[in-house]
Amino acid sequence: MQLSHIETPRRLHGMNIALWISQGVLAVVFLISGTLKSTQSKDRMIATGQTGVVFFPLPVIRIVAALELAAVAGLLLPGLTGIAPELTPVAAIGLAVVMVGAAISHTRLKEVRAVSTNVVLFALCVFVAWGRLGV
Repeated sequence: MQLSHIETPRRLHGMNIALWISQGVLAVVFLISGTLKSTQSKDRMIATGQTGVVFFPLPVIRIVAALELAAVAGLLLPGLTGIAPELTPVAAIGLAVVMVGAAISHTRLKEVRAVSTNVVLFALCVFVAWGRLGV
């Protein structure tokens, strides 16, 4: 089935909206996560629900926090400024890797709900990477 010249721009526009919504959701989630990981003690993180950090020393947690915050910028700024748009899929792939690590940690803790959240966030990351790479 061949698409008419009218359908293609609509589909591309709809895809762009879906990608921006996904990028926004990821940006909010990781802005909160990165901020909490960069400002709270390890005990406080665990007490407030970021239990996956239990297996990692604080310096590693702080590095992950910095990477999450950098990824937030990578998800939003290239599309808003038109500068280095190739950074958006890179940021999404990096966050997907973080979600794999988080899912492993939460699996070790037998936290099914947290793993489910990690899977959803992973899927959003893959969607953004795929969509912004133009695959």
